[in-house]
Amino acid sequence: MRRRILPGLPLSLGLTLVYISIIIVLPLGALIFKAASLGPEDYWRIISSERAVASYRVTVLCALAATLFNLVFGLALAWVLVRYRFPGRRLLDAVVDLPFALPTAVAGIALTTLFASNGWFGGALAQIGIKVAYTPLGIMIAMAFTSLPFIVRTVQPVLEELDPALEEAGQTLGAGDLSIFLRVMLPLLAPALLAGVSLSFARSLGEFGAIIFIAGNQPYETEITALLAFIRLEEYDYPASAAIASVMLLAAFLMLAVTNLLQARALRYSERG
Repeated sequence: MRRRILPGLPLSLGLTLVYISIIIVLPLGALIFKAASLGPEDYWRIISSERAVASYRVTVLCALAATLFNLVFGLALAWVLVRYRFPGRRLLDAVVDLPFALPTAVAGIALTTLFASNGWFGGALAQIGIKVAYTPLGIMIAMAFTSLPFIVRTVQPVLEELDPALEEAGQTLGAGDLSIFLRVMLPLLAPALLAGVSLSFARSLGEFGAIIFIAGNQPYETEITALLAFIRLEEYDYPASAAIASVMLLAAFLMLAVTNLLQARALRYSERG
């Protein structure tokens, strides 16, 4: 009889379902239940208020900008870590995971210190007329900092598994570096890139601690949705807080569903190729 290291399916499945119910289902259920306590008119009034819509716009646009930056920079960083050997490579590889280990509030304070008008980076940028702290640009930087590892760590193992013979074959056929990347490498990397982009975007949407210190939190200008929900919570307006949070929850679910669909199509395309 084959010995099983882990317990059987009934016990493993039961423990998994209990864990998921306590950690995920119950909090989300409480959020939905509290939001559902509002009538349709009250719910729509809260989520469509001018201040709420402004917070959606700031959050989504800054998250998109941060994700696009991470897509380019994260792919380049993963490529360098996999394809090149240089002094300090292991240190750089470890630094990539720093946003995972660093408390987001500490990251926000550090970024604010660096990019304030009298900071190391902020002072130099201020001399050329670029203000970072307490502007949407600061929000983008905070989002990019906390979500960068998702793209690097999803693309890096795929790059490590790619056969270098594919690139050599393209070079033998006379293709240039850009053509090889776009026609050979990118289709193979597409599923991992989509997964990393979706995780990076979702993290940016929900980021709180790293943003509130550098954003300035000005309504209609630098106030993110997570902060607005927190403000309503501090005002003991729990239904309004849950309603605003439910909008971001629905947006995250829709984004993940679309990303999974695109990822499945990209995977089928790469397998046919």
